[in-house]
Amino acid sequence: MVLSIAALHRSTVGRWSFWTLMFIGSLAPLGWISLQAVQQQLGADPAQVIVTFLGIWALRFLWLSLAITPARRLLGMAWLQRYRRMLGLYALFYATVHLLAVATFILGWRPDLLLRELTERPYIIAGFAAWILLLPLAVTSTQGWQRRLGKRWKRLHWLVYPIALLALLHFVWLIRAGYLEVLIYTLILAFLLGYRLYLKWR
Repeated sequence: MVLSIAALHRSTVGRWSFWTLMFIGSLAPLGWISLQAVQQQLGADPAQVIVTFLGIWALRFLWLSLAITPARRLLGMAWLQRYRRMLGLYALFYATVHLLAVATFILGWRPDLLLRELTERPYIIAGFAAWILLLPLAVTSTQGWQRRLGKRWKRLHWLVYPIALLALLHFVWLIRAGYLEVLIYTLILAFLLGYRLYLKWR
C-alpha cells in the first residue's frame, strides 16, 4: 500500500489526485458535524458537542503534522513532507472554527462573560495561547518566508512543540470523561517530542 502511494506521487496527475483527496478528506469532519447539526442528531447539548468535536479535530491535525517527520524518517515515506504544511494549516483552521464555536455557542460574543471565563477556567487561556502562537507559524509556512527568515525560520517553527503542549493541556483540563483518549494523545505527543529531541541532540 505504501509503495503504491509512493509510486502515485511520481506522476503529476497522481500528486494532484492525492492533494485533492487530502483536501476533501480534511474537510470531511466539518461536513459531517454540520450535517449532524442540521439533522438535529447531536443530543441534548449540541453546542458542547460541536465545540468539543472541532477542538479534537484541531488536535488531531496538529498531531498529524508533527508525525510527518518520524513517518518520513522511520518509514522512508519522503513524499509525506509536502503535506505537512497542509496538515498544519488545517490544524489552525479547525482551531479557529473551534474558537468561533466557543464564542458563538458558549460565550454569546459577550466580552464580560469571556473575562469571567478566563479567570474561572484557565484551560481557555491555554487554548487561546495555542491558537495565537499558531498564527505566525501559518503566516511563515511558505517557502518564501522560509528563505527570508533563514535559520530563524526553524527556531520560529519550534514553537509548534509548546503549542502542542498548550493544546494538550487545554484538552486535559477540559475533558470530563474518556481519560483513555487523553492518555493516547499524551503518549503520542511524548513519542513525537522525544523523537524530535533525539534528532536534535544525537
